[in-house]
This record gives sequence, C-alpha cells and structure tokens, in this order.
Amino acid sequence: MVLTLALVVVAIFAGAIAPMDPFATVGPPLTPPSRANVLGTDDLGRDLLAGIVHGARTSLTVVLSATALAAVFGVTIGAVAGYRAGTTDDVLMRLTELVQVIPRFFLAVLVVALFGPGLDRLVLVLGLTSWPAIARVVRAETMSLARREFVDAAHALGVPAGRVLMRHILPNALPAAVVVISVNAGTVILMEAGLGFIGLGDPRVISWGYLANNAQRFLRVAWWMALFPGLAIALAVLGMNLLGDALNDLRDPRIRGRARRSPPGSVNSVRTR
Repeated sequence: MVLTLALVVVAIFAGAIAPMDPFATVGPPLTPPSRANVLGTDDLGRDLLAGIVHGARTSLTVVLSATALAAVFGVTIGAVAGYRAGTTDDVLMRLTELVQVIPRFFLAVLVVALFGPGLDRLVLVLGLTSWPAIARVVRAETMSLARREFVDAAHALGVPAGRVLMRHILPNALPAAVVVISVNAGTVILMEAGLGFIGLGDPRVISWGYLANNAQRFLRVAWWMALFPGLAIALAVLGMNLLGDALNDLRDPRIRGRARRSPPGSVNSVRTR
C-alpha cells in the first residue's frame, strides 16, 4: 500500500516536487547526482529527478485509464456470462479465450507502428486486451453466487434479473476482481515502459521507458541514467503485485480466522500481520 500510494502521491504532486520542465536543459550534461541535481542530469543536461517524477504521472495515467477500461469490459462480460450461462456463456467465453491468446505487447507494437505513438492508442490497446483474466474471475464468482440461497430468495420475491445481478451478486464478486485488477496494473506499467524502452512511446510526454531507452548509450559513463528509472519501474510494479497479494490474503477466510484466534504477540499473530 505504501509503495502504491507513493506512486500516486508523486504523480499527483509532480509539479510541486519537480516544478521544472522535464525536457528543459538545467545544467551540464551527464552530471552525477549532486546537491543541485539530486539524481543527476542526462546527456542533454535535463534533470533526471524531473523526468522520473513527471514519468510517474504518465505511468499512472496509462495504468488508471487502461485498468478502468479493462475492468468495465471484464466485469460486464464475466457477470453476464456467469449469470446467463448456456449459449451466452459459451459465446462470451470463446471471445474471452480469443482475446486472451493475443500477444498484447506485439499487438501494441503493431498499433503504434501503423497509427503512430500516442497515449490514447496505448490505453485502448492495453485496456481492450487486459480484460480476459478479470472476466474469468468474475464469471466464476458469479456462477458460484448465483446458486446461493439469498439469490434464490430474491428470485422468489420477483426481483428483476438485472437488479439481482447488480445489487446482490456483483458486490460479492467484485473483491476477487479487485485482486486481479491490481496485479494487472503492474503488467500495464511494464508494457508501457517496454514500449518506451524500444522507442515506441509517446515522444510528447516523458516516461520511465523513454528515460531507460535514453540511458542505453551511457551505461558506462552515467550509471544514474539507467539506475533510477529502472528502480522506479521496479518499485511501482512491486507495489502493485504486493497489493494484489495482500488483497488476496484478506479474502482468504483461513487467514482471517487464524488472525482472530491467535492472541496478540503469538507466532501466528505476528506471522499474519
């Protein structure tokens, strides 16, 4: 949570943390970290701290947009497939499997090569290809919940099917989807950075992948140019994955039960915390 919140705070307050333009020359080129430039400068004399801070904003924009798009498609398709079953389920699951086997990174490379670089294209490609895992989890949860007694009671009372799905099933199925969404967000960060690393990112905005790509030619003379962008990418992905693991643990009734049973200071209590 701390790592993920740190990314969000840095992205929101990027202008206050590093008010200078990340593309502006602020000092001599290839200056190592110093008091004037905390993380050093690149080959054009641009402040690396400004690049990393504003690159966090770019990554967060892509992650939130692509993840929101994937969540809408995944939750909708998974809920309808799990609730309707039959032919509807078969058709939607075959569509899910088709999208799932598409190599997302190479599809993103193809889209950028054909239509040019841009964050809007990147968000669309990543969002429209990241929903299958969410859909499969929501479908499984929906199929399990649809057989529960409280759903049968709602049907017996004449509650419309749409309201049963939206009010009684989805709120109980979404916690499992949130775990998949958080892990998927880390994958989106890696893919956005990977495209920038091979030179297919949006040249109008600074990004961690762009900084890592720019550092390739100076690995022996300017170690800081590769270290700090790579560290930012690693910490962001680590935070997203650890958050997903923690959310999954919170959903595990065995862990919750052990935490309730273990007295404060016991081995199980410490291990659970």
